[in-house]
Amino acid sequence: MDHEREADEAEPPPAASAATLTRAAFPATVRERERTAGFPQSARSRAFRRCHFPDATAQEWNDWRWQLRNRIRDLAGLERIFRLSADERAAVQRHRGPLPVGITPYYASLLSAGDAMQPLRRTHIPVGGEYLHLPGEADDPLGEDHDAPVPGLVHRYPDRVLFLTTGFCSTYCRYCTRSRMVGGGGEYTFSLDQWQRAIDYIAARPAIRDVLLSGGDPLTIATDKLEWLLARLRAIRHVEFLRIGTKAPLVLPQRVTRDLARMLRRYHPLWMSVHVTHPDELTEEAAESTARLADAGIPLGSQTVLLRGINDDTDTMRRMMHRLLQLRVKPYYLYQCDPITGSAHFRTPVATGLRIIAALRGHTSGYAVPHFVIDAPGGGGKVPLLPETVVGRDGADLLLRNFEGRIYRYPDPEGACASA
Repeated sequence: MDHEREADEAEPPPAASAATLTRAAFPATVRERERTAGFPQSARSRAFRRCHFPDATAQEWNDWRWQLRNRIRDLAGLERIFRLSADERAAVQRHRGPLPVGITPYYASLLSAGDAMQPLRRTHIPVGGEYLHLPGEADDPLGEDHDAPVPGLVHRYPDRVLFLTTGFCSTYCRYCTRSRMVGGGGEYTFSLDQWQRAIDYIAARPAIRDVLLSGGDPLTIATDKLEWLLARLRAIRHVEFLRIGTKAPLVLPQRVTRDLARMLRRYHPLWMSVHVTHPDELTEEAAESTARLADAGIPLGSQTVLLRGINDDTDTMRRMMHRLLQLRVKPYYLYQCDPITGSAHFRTPVATGLRIIAALRGHTSGYAVPHFVIDAPGGGGKVPLLPETVVGRDGADLLLRNFEGRIYRYPDPEGACASA
């Protein structure tokens, strides 16, 4: 295999806590992998590093903190690597406020240097379409601020809450649902005092059984600080399980150190939703980061935003979902793009998502078919969308359309009475 591997953190003794899942509980193959495997550096990454960061060692490149310190954040940084179009250059020069440019060197290695229409490049380098604001768009279209009883905590569903832990991301997607608050240019602040207020709110409400940590990206938080938060949430007796929403395994895969994986597995049941946009993100490095998480016993699900000209065709979506299953990531949600201010150039008709789901259902593994949903504007929550499969009734029979378009009858006499 054509890559370099660097040493990762040394393996410490297992924690003494009874809550800790010790190494002895893991198969020998997993223990051997943890002992010997360093973090891979693909041929593509190595060539990019030597061309654009010639002073960086392979060890520095594999350090997630180095990746954060060396993010591409301005016009000069972009022009050092990419041949910008006139539209891109003008959009970057025009930018003010939150949702800054921010691209890790690793993720920049996946972007085309010369093709402004490459899917991944379009999702991370601004264009003039960001400044076109259409009716129905809003800075907070999902009404999250309205459902925040304390700052940074969204309580919309009865038994679960969304805990916004940070406004920082290692890499900023241009269609970000929370573009109003990320990057430090908005009016939102995040602090330990704010975290504590959210923890106190959760602790006082026994109906809350599920806490989703999001942001920003929770995996950009230092490991000890993230563990501080997880430990306090786990100590709340009625919180049954925790979830983390992140894009780090794909844009900053080096963040998934063995130290992080060891820490996370102390807080089971813990689930993780990984934000995936395009199959080009599913690299050797991404495979390593998801493997470390899966080997730590963390169930992984994907979340994908449907984007015009980027992933809005069946072949791209099928390739991505198949590859995710190979990486032990279950395709979970396909989101209709939220009507964020300036997102019109990314949004597709809803019919596009329905067509893709119809082309997947029955034509590939059921595990590979995500739920297609709209997060209803105004705070309505996730609404599932399905291709039309119930086509009507004929007496006591329900008429169903299968994946081939054929009509089948299902005897349902009690349903006929109810509909009457």
